[in-house]
Amino acid sequence: MANSVTLTDLGDALELVARGKVRDLYAIDSETLLFVATDRISAYDTVMNNGIPGKGVILTLLSAHWISILSNAIPNLETHFLSLNIPAHVPEKYHEQLRDRCMQVRRLYVFPIEAIVRGYMTGSAWKEYQTRGTVHGIKMPPGLQESQKLPSGVMYTPSTKAEAGGNDENIHPERAAEIVGERYAKRIEELAIRLYCVAKEYALERGIIIADTKFEFGLDAKTDEVVLVDEVITPDSSRFWPASSYAVGLPQHSFDKQYLRDWLTREGLKGKHGIDIPVEIVRNTSTKYQDAYTILVGRPPLASLGKPNA
Repeated sequence: MANSVTLTDLGDALELVARGKVRDLYAIDSETLLFVATDRISAYDTVMNNGIPGKGVILTLLSAHWISILSNAIPNLETHFLSLNIPAHVPEKYHEQLRDRCMQVRRLYVFPIEAIVRGYMTGSAWKEYQTRGTVHGIKMPPGLQESQKLPSGVMYTPSTKAEAGGNDENIHPERAAEIVGERYAKRIEELAIRLYCVAKEYALERGIIIADTKFEFGLDAKTDEVVLVDEVITPDSSRFWPASSYAVGLPQHSFDKQYLRDWLTREGLKGKHGIDIPVEIVRNTSTKYQDAYTILVGRPPLASLGKPNA
């Protein structure tokens, strides 16, 4: 199995701005950042000790693919994406850890909420519904089943965006408006739902149900426009179900990190720190991510994952 890139080090080539759960952020200049998607993987807001080889490449290239699809479908869509190129002034000795996993993006203020959009009753929504009959504090009709399509078709269900080491918290849309301001909250909600609906149809045509996904948004201070930022509809930020085996009332097979979450839960490791993922779980998780990419993009991932393009 190929080695995973869990930490990047660019020496004095670029200033390290931050390390997130998955991404390392470097400053290119005052208006531009370099997002580097490592192979780190987190579940239940905890980063595992070891990574998933090639995962960062899939996240980067799949995000770029979705940005292209969504920008074509929504002509006025503003995104932070600039280029997949390694910055010209970064020495070649650092290129290996950046190739196919870095993205030049606009440096923007990021709203401190996660814009989750759901189409199906699953995950934390299903857990909350079972105990309270609500989803993010929103009252739901009785009698819904696990994995059922939501009666409204789509729901905007935001969460807080925790600082490193903290836990995100599901919140009511009204609370999101208090955090970011009503005008921005309305635009974020409208845009997140529109993005999800476009992506849902695209994926379904290729045999994948996007049960839910998480968007993040920033603000262009010069234009006062809400901008799509961070990763876009990846196996890290979404639940991808094969449409061919979909069945109401059951947990679903998936092409995402739910497989890792399920393993952690079975082993009593949910939310615990310092976890080493066994080789078999790493391999199977990697396969799921590669399968998601292949189905959605229409070709296998790059040779850097050990599989040549078709």
